[in-house]
Amino acid sequence: MGCENCGSSNGKPSGCKSNGGCSTGGCNRMNVHDWLVNLPISDSSCRVVEISFNKGSRKDFYRNTTTHLFEKGDMVSVEGVSGFDVGEISLTGETVRLQMKKRGVEENNPEMKKVLRHANERDLQSWEQNKKRERDALVRSRAIAKQLNLDLKMSEVEIQADGRKATFFYIADDRVDFRELIKIYAGEFRVKVEMKQIGARQEAAKVGGVGSCGRELCCSTWLTDFKSVNTTAARYQNLSINQTKLSGQCGRLKCCLNYELDTYLDALQNFPDNTDTLQVSKGNALLIKKDIFKNLMWYVLPDSNKQYPITIERARKIRQLNMQGTVPDSLEPVEVSTGKPKESESGYVDLVGQISLQTLEKTERKKRHGHQGGRPQQRPPQNQNQPPNRNRRDNRDNRNRK
Repeated sequence: MGCENCGSSNGKPSGCKSNGGCSTGGCNRMNVHDWLVNLPISDSSCRVVEISFNKGSRKDFYRNTTTHLFEKGDMVSVEGVSGFDVGEISLTGETVRLQMKKRGVEENNPEMKKVLRHANERDLQSWEQNKKRERDALVRSRAIAKQLNLDLKMSEVEIQADGRKATFFYIADDRVDFRELIKIYAGEFRVKVEMKQIGARQEAAKVGGVGSCGRELCCSTWLTDFKSVNTTAARYQNLSINQTKLSGQCGRLKCCLNYELDTYLDALQNFPDNTDTLQVSKGNALLIKKDIFKNLMWYVLPDSNKQYPITIERARKIRQLNMQGTVPDSLEPVEVSTGKPKESESGYVDLVGQISLQTLEKTERKKRHGHQGGRPQQRPPQNQNQPPNRNRRDNRDNRNRK
């Protein structure tokens, strides 16, 4: 997503002059704030830089063997497959070592690719031309895969800056034999083809978007590792198992279900065990939910739809009585208040009134029948002692005499 504060153009911010390091993070996805950039330790001996491609959807580490000092936001040319590629510097200095340790990358890895130079005009022109080809290549690749009846979905095509290599990202539930597909792609696009399988969550991270919380998707902004999410996490948090509400834009369960799961598990340790069923004089009370915020346990009795909240101490005491062979008379539920203040009547007075559809229909009907200019004037009531026809006849006779 574009940065609104700096007004980015051609993928590089021009207004805020922060070289891509603005606080919004909209210039580049998966941004990491370099909080050591203004400290003397930033001029460290770390010769590895982090470079992002395709607006942050893919990042990799490259070794700086040149004598140039690169800053965040610089466009550089790096080693590619039988050629070069163009990317943007996203991180430098000691913070790169922290990211390498987090991802398990060794700094002295001899297979790490190198930074060649600052991207010149020819490199940027070739990069822009090949970026324009990606959209048409994606549409064509989907059509070819459909003709071969392959059970896969082509998600994204990324072409190298020099146009010698293209990476096809696809989604498939099962293993797919795409040997024939690679031959057709190589002959169609005249590039070296590389196929990479991704999941539905990785596809959502590449596409991006806004979640139901109103913020950008976690997978496209900061989340890098995707842990498995199941409905058990929703049950521990007393959430209704609604597939529509619990699913994200990727079609899988939302990753945020795991964020507060540990807190719920710690809070549930204070609740007594083996209290799913309690025996009282009215029958067996069944546990339906646990409220960790109010420390209450909700039960329902047979032949009754009413829910009875009781405290943790009361549930533990009833359990002890049942183990001793004693059946208490009732659950002794507690009163639960919503905690919301009572709404007072506002002093609002409707001076305009409400307009209903029936009123509008009557107005339109009157206009069709020729009642224009408001309601027709009502005639004054006539005198019942004098017949109306007599007044008309007398007026007619007076006009004839004149």
